[in-house]
Amino acid sequence: MNDDPSKRRLGRGLAALIGEMDQPINAMAARPAVSADRRVPIEMVLRNPRNPRKHFAEAELQDLASSIRQHGIVQPVVVRPVVDGKFEIIAGERRWRAAQLAGLVDIPVLVREVDDRVALELAIVENVQRADLNPLEEALGYDQLIAEHGYTQNDLGEIIGKSRSHVANSLRLLKLPEPVREMISSGTLSAGHARALIPTSDPVALARTIVAKGMSVRDAERIAQNDIRARDNPQPGSLRPEKDADTLALERSLTDSLGLEVKVAHKGEGGKLTISYRSIEQLEEICRLLERR
Repeated sequence: MNDDPSKRRLGRGLAALIGEMDQPINAMAARPAVSADRRVPIEMVLRNPRNPRKHFAEAELQDLASSIRQHGIVQPVVVRPVVDGKFEIIAGERRWRAAQLAGLVDIPVLVREVDDRVALELAIVENVQRADLNPLEEALGYDQLIAEHGYTQNDLGEIIGKSRSHVANSLRLLKLPEPVREMISSGTLSAGHARALIPTSDPVALARTIVAKGMSVRDAERIAQNDIRARDNPQPGSLRPEKDADTLALERSLTDSLGLEVKVAHKGEGGKLTISYRSIEQLEEICRLLERR
């Protein structure tokens, strides 16, 4: 009896639809290659705009293209028929891109008659099993299945072959602001680091600190907890003292003179003066005033 958990959880014939796609790469090397249904001109194969994988490393594509020139495409590209006799990729976009770099005029394909939902499932399954998605791409793929096809996190766990908690933790990454999500996509910040920042008051600033200092995930969790404690339980001694009457009067006078909000913060013998502006025109006016001085 085959008790492979990834094949068991794929469910409803997904593994059968795509052949050996769900097998680890090293296991596939020891098996005969899946036979293609046919070869089709490469210009008749279209990329799937809904593919969860968006990033393809150029160096890896060039290496694969070199291998394809020598040995051809070992695993066929999985496609589905679309309009005008063309095919849309379900799984294997990386092989398709490398085949173009290698100058192939046609490629081997497995043709599968599937709808949008199953095509997206298959694309995510292949990429997750091969660890080809970065954590943000994986989260966006799960979110797409939930939003467009009404999946629950439990459903996704069964189909993808992952635990419900894995799916839930992936989806949590989408709560982060865009600059942090970009760090995840580029590999600058790991998913473990990023998850620690979700409940903090300023994830972007903390993410930059973590990257700059090369912190471990444990360090990231520690500074995140410190941030949360400071936000939720401010200590009386840590509160800024009230500004004195002279400072407040100076702020009001400068605000009236400039027509812009001005804040003054004393620190020892020095301090900081902050002028807030709401448009480029106001910034240009501040610059003109300073230049005249």
